[in-house]
Amino acid sequence: MPTFTCDLNAPVSPFDHFWEHTLGSGHAPLALRADWQTQLARCHADLGARHVRFHGILSDDMGTLICQDEKLLYSFFNADQVMDFLLSIGMRPFVELSFMPATLASGDTTVFRYRGNVTPPRDVHQWATLIGKLVGHWTERYGAEETRQWYLEVWNEPNLPQFWTGDQAKYFELYRATAEAIKAVDGSLRVGGPATAQNAWIPEFLEFCGQHNLPADFVSTHYYPTDAFGTIGADSDAQLAHAPRDVMRKRATEARQQAGARPLYYTEWNTSSNPRHNLHDEPASAAYATHILMSVRGLVQGYSFWTFSDIFAENFFPALPFQGGFGLLTINGIPKPVYRAYQLLHRLGSEELPVEGRHDTVEVWAVRQAGRTPTSLTLLLVNDAQPRHPIHTEVARVRLLNAGDPAAAFVERIDQDHANPRRAWQAMGAPAYPTARQVEQLRSESQLRAEPLGARRVDGVLEFTLALPPHSVAAVTLELEPTAPAEG
Repeated sequence: MPTFTCDLNAPVSPFDHFWEHTLGSGHAPLALRADWQTQLARCHADLGARHVRFHGILSDDMGTLICQDEKLLYSFFNADQVMDFLLSIGMRPFVELSFMPATLASGDTTVFRYRGNVTPPRDVHQWATLIGKLVGHWTERYGAEETRQWYLEVWNEPNLPQFWTGDQAKYFELYRATAEAIKAVDGSLRVGGPATAQNAWIPEFLEFCGQHNLPADFVSTHYYPTDAFGTIGADSDAQLAHAPRDVMRKRATEARQQAGARPLYYTEWNTSSNPRHNLHDEPASAAYATHILMSVRGLVQGYSFWTFSDIFAENFFPALPFQGGFGLLTINGIPKPVYRAYQLLHRLGSEELPVEGRHDTVEVWAVRQAGRTPTSLTLLLVNDAQPRHPIHTEVARVRLLNAGDPAAAFVERIDQDHANPRRAWQAMGAPAYPTARQVEQLRSESQLRAEPLGARRVDGVLEFTLALPPHSVAAVTLELEPTAPAEG
């Protein structure tokens, strides 16, 4: 039986909710949809999400720039509709400045079903003019105090030929023109990059900025544990089976060292890079995501899950409610197990207590709400291993030293039998187009449910045991009365 011990009188460490900084989406025009907006508002309310990032705000389908009768026509109406909505619900954009308007493009190479142009500009000065006009417009419309809280990221994954037909030098030229145009509007606006896949180009990017006295207010990059931007049907479980358990922490440590003192944002990650991977819909993704998030604490300022919703149109627009998409929510707005993991994480407090004890698959963290009386303490437990690796149900014992008596004690679970709407969908016959009533039933099946937990004193130590099935998450919440002062 793995045993974990926490002393409630031990020094605490700040517990930063960095994963709430940003969530990803797919494609800018989706942000004009009512269902997209409803789902994002829910993520803000339930999960504490503060920013959202998506591709293509400069692409032709947003109408940002066209050429008619040999005149450049700028239109920021659709972009404004998105920004207006975000601000109305208390969120802000993490603006990815992409893709290339066709009228500025040097070629016709595109990516995704919606054909985002990925070629460098024919004239980088015209690109800089577009950026200056757009950012200047936003600063005038929303005010400098507001736009200084936004993040302006230059392009998406320019180290991959799918997303940039130029080379590194061409990207650096684009970054230089973009950064200078932004700072010409307001020197306090935040601009950064290189927005690469797989931690690429960070040292070269910062060296270039230093050599040319260019701002790099933050560093951004992407990483997926599969380290493969896979095709539909790829055996992602096999990829994950070969991925080291601590791969995401290793890569974040590497990027942290390269970024130096600059803020570091991972603006894309997920439990795999396959857009059709059943893992994304299953409890195993909740367990793996929780393990990853807890492993990169102290290394990053933001860690943006790709994506918050299966309302997503890079390959084709999905129809099935459970089809292995990237989202925390299905297209119908049904929370997946990983959504519920994010919900549990959001509820955690701001002070972490050290926990002693090790196990191959079980991890335990203790976090409390600062200044609460009685003390509100949550023990977050995960039993997780890479796919196809040995894992069994484990009964974990947790011992709490210097703990008062529990006024309340309950556990919320995510596993095959809890908060698992995909299994309920399969049980109802896997309808391709569930009715409104069926959707409500599935949302009900996805709910976290508080179950009473017994905790008892053994030799003066408050303890409990909990069975953790394979690939599961459990959050034990204890409301603890103050301990009696020691005598003498």
